[in-house]
Amino acid sequence: MGERVLKGDPDITVTLRKSARARRMTLRISQLDGRVTLTMPNRVPEREALAFAQEKHGWICKHLAAWEGTVPVGLNVALPVDGVLRTVVGGQGRAVQLEDDALAVPGPEARVPARALGFLKARARDRLAAASDHYAALLGRSYSGISIRDTRSRWGSCSSAGKLMYSWRLIMAPPAVLDYVAAHEVAHLAQMNHSPAFWAEVSRIYGPYDAPRNWLRSDGNALHRYRFGD
Repeated sequence: MGERVLKGDPDITVTLRKSARARRMTLRISQLDGRVTLTMPNRVPEREALAFAQEKHGWICKHLAAWEGTVPVGLNVALPVDGVLRTVVGGQGRAVQLEDDALAVPGPEARVPARALGFLKARARDRLAAASDHYAALLGRSYSGISIRDTRSRWGSCSSAGKLMYSWRLIMAPPAVLDYVAAHEVAHLAQMNHSPAFWAEVSRIYGPYDAPRNWLRSDGNALHRYRFGD
């Protein structure tokens, strides 16, 4: 729908987007470029959506002030792994090593971003496969495959054919968050919706999920700040 300007001190440019799937109006600030996006259901008039955003002017300013832009990964950069910030340092031998407070990456400095990325993707696949197996067993259903991608609109998905997809960036989040997303997507093997029955399945196989779900809403976007030269 294009861009609109919210008047204030300062003025804020907002990108408007209508969605047939949206049930309510939502504001999102991209951790990649600081863009503010207002998503609204198709039935909501633009003036009502802009009035909603205008009321949130202070909230938007607060979060824009906290936005720090992208973080190019390299030596001496703090990178979250399993929810813990680890300093990227030079390593010995051939394999990347995860230490208590560091990620030791061997090889030429120019190869550090790519090698760190490869380590995170492999660790994400292993952890997400294990978590998916665990929750699928609790659910009493099986899935047909797993893929790992770098998605920005969702943390995971489950197809009607039983194929699970996850963002590898979940390995940077606390383990409970990764486990919650795995349980969420596995629960779709039984309920391909977000009905009360679906959330009951999530609760049954995972337990209380408010904390990890809220973490994704408040802190999940920050995981997209880290760039690996890709």
